Amino acid sequence: MGGDRVRWGILGAARIAVRRVLPALLRSERSAVVAIASRDRDRATDTAQQFQIPKVHPSYDALLADPEVDAVYNPLPNSLHHLWTLRSAEAGKHVLCEKPLALNAREAQQMVEVCRRRGVLLQEAFMYRFHPQTERLQELVGSGEIGTPWLVRSAFTFLVATDEDIRLNPELGGGGLMDVGCYCVNIGRLLFGEPHTAFAASNIEGGVDVRLAGLLRFGGDRVAEFDCGVRAPFRQFCEVVGASGSIMVERPFQPEERPASLLIRRGDQERRVEIPGTNQYVRMIAHFVDCVLSQRPPRYPPEDAVANMRVIDALRESAKSGQTVGL
Repeated sequence: MGGDRVRWGILGAARIAVRRVLPALLRSERSAVVAIASRDRDRATDTAQQFQIPKVHPSYDALLADPEVDAVYNPLPNSLHHLWTLRSAEAGKHVLCEKPLALNAREAQQMVEVCRRRGVLLQEAFMYRFHPQTERLQELVGSGEIGTPWLVRSAFTFLVATDEDIRLNPELGGGGLMDVGCYCVNIGRLLFGEPHTAFAASNIEGGVDVRLAGLLRFGGDRVAEFDCGVRAPFRQFCEVVGASGSIMVERPFQPEERPASLLIRRGDQERRVEIPGTNQYVRMIAHFVDCVLSQRPPRYPPEDAVANMRVIDALRESAKSGQTVGL
């Protein structure tokens, strides 16, 4: 390690890296971005200049061979998460990998096993879990604020800008479920644990689901229902319904840095729990860095990402067959 800092290498100059993660890394007191590599050298050079990254490597392999890189951020297309996480681990680098972790649960499990064998940290970049509003939601649901919770309803949809968007490419692991539906699956599991059945229906265009609705059943007669899509109006919300009330989160996944709030309804009474604005990417990175430097286990072990992919696999199978799939 670079003393009391983690030295980062960035694999690619993806939009999420440039817009969200690199700015957050620059705000991280115990992080230093020391290198970047991209298949587009000009794009890597431009990004390096923008964020004052000292080294531009000619290839991903060259970046992984750099002894000054302690950890890598992998924002590559979904189809490349598996390969370059494995190569990063074999090179002894810790890995923060964009969601979803892999194309399927089998790939995700292999990534976990290789990272464990190499002694490196693997974390899936579900940043929303580190926002105080998510933590407060978990506390309220767990405290009995709305009685026994039985239903989670969520949605995450948007309209892709162009037909060339990689999220419409089946070979790159595109589709609404993989891109945004994974959040809905994740928050259902975050609140209710692991489901035992999954059902889904989808609209397919060009080999990917552009809209999908899913239903997950959990023990104790609890249910999570959601819809997601990349050819739909922008929407995001999460509502948890209990026997005596409900909690609505208006912006559960992308609150940005604006103040957030949770709306609690019990009968004809309403109460808002205000959450100060924060940067959930900065908080996610701080947790990752603390785990690396202190050798602490992560709040969300990488096996959680395998479990999330297992549910996604079941939803895809159900959407294809029209049948409920057991987990």
